[in-house]
Amino acid sequence: MEPTRFERGLVKLREIDGPGGEGVIRSLEDIAPDLGRYIVEFAFGDIYSRGELTFQERELVTIAGLLAAGGCEPQPEVHLHGALNTGLPPEKLAEALMQCVPCVGLPRVLNAVFAAKRVLKEWEPA
Repeated sequence: MEPTRFERGLVKLREIDGPGGEGVIRSLEDIAPDLGRYIVEFAFGDIYSRGELTFQERELVTIAGLLAAGGCEPQPEVHLHGALNTGLPPEKLAEALMQCVPCVGLPRVLNAVFAAKRVLKEWEPA
């Protein structure tokens, strides 16, 4: 039997974000449980499950998008964890953040760099 969108999404969420991603979904249970379900089904079940990009590429695009949007904290930290969890080396993550400076500006990139610093402090490679 084919897995549901939710089941497929939950697998991808766990692969990419681990406990951090599940924590975000759990944090919505008492106020907006449907939103958590939509995130799992749509973002991870439909979008992250596509095969055209690697998880590392998806996380870099997501981080850049969050930086460009601004005001999305703490989602960048979740996706910084995700990028590291997918095997992206910290040096490449730092370089990707540097690449965002011309487009999104120093203040947003500085915020992301300090978020990455916090993430790297607590992150443990698998």
